[in-house]
Amino acid sequence: MKRLFHAVLFVIPFMVISQESVKPEPPPQKNTTNTYFDTTLNDPYQFLEDLDNPSVVAWMKDNANYANSILDNISGKQAMLDKMLELINRTSAAIGSLRITDDNTYFYLKRVPGEEISRMYKRDGYDGKEVLFFDPTAYKKEEGKTYTVNSIRPNNQGNKVAITVAANGSENPEVLIFDNFGKQFNETLQLSRGISWNASGDSFYYNKFNSPDVTDMNRKMYTQVYRHKIGLEQNSDEVYFSKDQYDALGIVDMEIPFVYYSKDTKYNFLDAGSVDKNMQTYVNKTTDDNKSWQPLTVRKNKVIDMETNHKDIYFLTYDGAPNYKIVKVPVETPNFSNASTVIEESKSENITEMATTKDGLYYCTVKNGVEAKVYFLSYNKTKPIELELPFTAGSASISTKGSDFSDIWINISGWTSPNKRYLYNAEKNSFTYQPLSTPAEYPELENLVAKEVMVKSHDGVMVPVSIIYNKDMKMNGQTPATIYTYGSYGNSTSPFFSPVILAYTIYGGALVVPHVRGGGELGDAWHKAGQKLNKPNTWKDAIATAEYIIKEGYTSPEKLSIFGGSAGGIMVGRSITERPDLFVAASPMVGAMNTVRMEETPNGPVNTPEFGTVKDPDEFRGLLEMDSYHHLVPGTDYPATLITAGINDPRVIAWQPAKFAAKMQNNNSGDSPILFLTDFEGGHGGGVALTKAMNRFSNMFSFFYWQSGHPEFQLKKPIKD
Repeated sequence: MKRLFHAVLFVIPFMVISQESVKPEPPPQKNTTNTYFDTTLNDPYQFLEDLDNPSVVAWMKDNANYANSILDNISGKQAMLDKMLELINRTSAAIGSLRITDDNTYFYLKRVPGEEISRMYKRDGYDGKEVLFFDPTAYKKEEGKTYTVNSIRPNNQGNKVAITVAANGSENPEVLIFDNFGKQFNETLQLSRGISWNASGDSFYYNKFNSPDVTDMNRKMYTQVYRHKIGLEQNSDEVYFSKDQYDALGIVDMEIPFVYYSKDTKYNFLDAGSVDKNMQTYVNKTTDDNKSWQPLTVRKNKVIDMETNHKDIYFLTYDGAPNYKIVKVPVETPNFSNASTVIEESKSENITEMATTKDGLYYCTVKNGVEAKVYFLSYNKTKPIELELPFTAGSASISTKGSDFSDIWINISGWTSPNKRYLYNAEKNSFTYQPLSTPAEYPELENLVAKEVMVKSHDGVMVPVSIIYNKDMKMNGQTPATIYTYGSYGNSTSPFFSPVILAYTIYGGALVVPHVRGGGELGDAWHKAGQKLNKPNTWKDAIATAEYIIKEGYTSPEKLSIFGGSAGGIMVGRSITERPDLFVAASPMVGAMNTVRMEETPNGPVNTPEFGTVKDPDEFRGLLEMDSYHHLVPGTDYPATLITAGINDPRVIAWQPAKFAAKMQNNNSGDSPILFLTDFEGGHGGGVALTKAMNRFSNMFSFFYWQSGHPEFQLKKPIKD
C-alpha cells in the first residue's frame, strides 16, 4: 500500500515571453519587524507577501519579462532547447503512470513525438491493441488552459476508472469517472484526491481540499474524507471521516486523512498523511462502521511503508534498525505490537521499498545511495535470495498486480543507463524484457562515465558524491560543472537517466550529485542528520562537495554552478549565502527561501515535522539558520542567480522566492545578474506542455554556461539596464 501524500515535486515549468524589457529596480524597502522569543527580525520585503496587491504583481511581471528577454538573448539557448526536445522525442513514445488491473487491462499515459501533452490509453495485456481512452487536450478546450492527467485509478474489477486532471499546474484536482469502454459518467468531483475504490467497485473514498485558493490558510486544515457513489453528484457525497473524529483518534489539524480499501484484508485503512515519514495508521475491520477505527501504527513505531497479502500485513520500519527492516503482523490481529521480523536490517544496504505477490515478498536495497539490489523471499522459505539483475543498477523499483498474482516488474537504471523494465518469473528465475516504448540510442552520451567518490564534509563525515562527466575531460579546472541535489524528507537522489539533464554534459559540462544529509541514501540516521536543527549539514555537505571538485581539478569557482528545487532551494540558497565565492551561478527553483515565514503559508504547518516550527524556541533558531532570505547581506558580491516562482504554486507560495529575489537584487554589490522569473500560468510542478517544461532546463543551463564563459552561450546583444 503506497502512501498518496507527496510533499515535493521537481518538474518545474516556466512561461516563455520573447520581448525586450528594461531591467526593473528592486522594490523600495518597507521594514517590518517580527519578534520570536528573544529575537527581533527586520523584514524589509514582507509587503511582497500580498499577492493580491497590483503593484506586487506588476513588479513580478516586470521581472519575468526582463528575465525572459535576457534568457532568450543567450546564443545557444534555442539550440539547447531544440536538442533537449530531440533527445526526449528520440523514443517512439514516452509512457508513464501505468496501472494494471486484475483482468490485465493496461491504463497509462503516452506522449509521442510532436505532442506536447500526454494522453491516456488502454489495452488488454502487454501485447493488446492500444486505444485512445481520454485526451486531456480536448477537455474544456474553450477555457484556453492546459489540462494534464495527474492520476489514474481503476477499480479492482477494471470496469471503471477515475481520472484526476488539473489545469496550469494548479494542483486543484478534478475527478472524472469512466466505464471501461470510455463512456464518462455525468458527475465531476472538484478538489478531490486520494481515490480508493470500495470492494463493490461502484463507489470510492477521497480526500477534499477546503478551497481552490492556494493562498487560503484553511485550504489543507481539517480536510475530510468522503465516500462517492457512482452516478450521484458530489454534493450528495457522505462524509466518511470528519473533523469531529480528529481529536478522538489523535489526528491534528495539519494532518491529511486518506482512506484505503484493501482487497487482501477486506479492511479499510486510515492514514494520517504528513511530511513526517513515520506513518500513523488506523484499521477498520468492519468497513461500514466509520466509528470503529483501531490504531495500527503510531509514529513512534517508525513505519514508512505498508504492504498486505491475505494472511499478513508487512511493515517497512527503522525502529532499532537505521537501515530498515521488514516486519509483519497477522491480518486477524492487526496490532503492531504483535510484529515479528521477516527481513533483518543490513549493515551495509538500505531497504528502499517492498511489494507482495502470490509467491512471496520482494524488496529493493541501495548501498551508498547508488548501488541497487533486488531480493525475493518465498513464503515457504526463511532466507531471501538476491536476484541477478540483467545489468548493474544504480536504482531499482518494483511493481506488482497484488498478492493474488505472480506478476512482478522490475525497473532498473543508472546515471548513464536508460531505465529498462523487466517481467520477472520467480519459478524460472528469469527476466523478460518488456519495454513500454521502443528503446532509444544516445551516442552523444556514450563517453560519459559516472564516478562515485566519498567526500569529507565540514565535520569529518564522509558524503557519497556522484560525478558524471566525459571520460576525456582534462582535470585542469576549466570544465564547467553544476551541482544538483535535494536533501529533505529522507528522499534519496537515486541514480536516474535523464537525457534532458544529461544534455548539460553534451556541451562539455560535468554533473555533480552530492548525496547530502537530509536525504535517505544512508538510512534514517542520514535523514535525521539533515533535519530541523541539523539542517546546516545539508548545505555544508554541498559546500564540501564544491570544495572537493575544485581541489581535484574538475572545475573552478568561475565555472561552477548549483541548482535545486522546492526544499532543495534551501540547499542552494544557503550554499550561495554562506559561500558566494565558490559559485559563478545558481538557480533555486520555486525554492523555500524564507523558512521563518513558512508557517504563514497554507502548506507551511504540514511541513513543520520536517523543518520545525517558530512556536518552539530551538526549532525557530533552526528555521532562522536555514532561512536564505535572512542570510542575505548588503554589499555582498553574489553569484549570478536565476530565481523562479509559480503563481499557482500550492507548495511554496510565490512570495517566498519573490522576497528572496528582491532582497538579493538590493544587496548584491557585483555586476552578476539576479533574475527573477515567475510563471503566471503554472505552479510548483508538472502539468505543463513539454516544450514549456524543457524551456525551463534550457533557460537554466544556458544561463549557467553564459556565466561560466562558454563560447557557445553569449549574449547576442547587450543588456539594456
